[in-house]
Amino acid sequence: MNFVSIRIITGDVARLVGFYERATGVQASWANDDFAELRTASATLAIGSTRTVPLFAPGSAEPAANRSVIVEFLVDDVDGVYQNLTDFVADFVNEPTTMPWGNRALLFRDPDGNLVNFFTPVTPEAVERFAR
Repeated sequence: MNFVSIRIITGDVARLVGFYERATGVQASWANDDFAELRTASATLAIGSTRTVPLFAPGSAEPAANRSVIVEFLVDDVDGVYQNLTDFVADFVNEPTTMPWGNRALLFRDPDGNLVNFFTPVTPEAVERFAR
């Protein structure tokens, strides 16, 4: 089994896709007005409209209601990324901070309130964990 993607359901696909394109530098691939994907080398961030929810099960997902999942991106230089995002991101939860598990992490919210973590491994153990 391979983990391949995470999907965020939103009431405004264009706004959220634009946010993630700007934050990550990854260009989205659009299937239609209700669905787009930002593909990286290791996984895909899919963004779907509330209009797609009934295709799975009516009422099974709702936008801007996440309070438990953090969308994470491995970046080369979290401090540099932070500097590039300061005029763009409206809600920083924390500035770059070195965590006890060896990652330097930047936590912020996307326009729907979802938590996003950009991180860079900085200790030898963390660097080794993410060596691919």
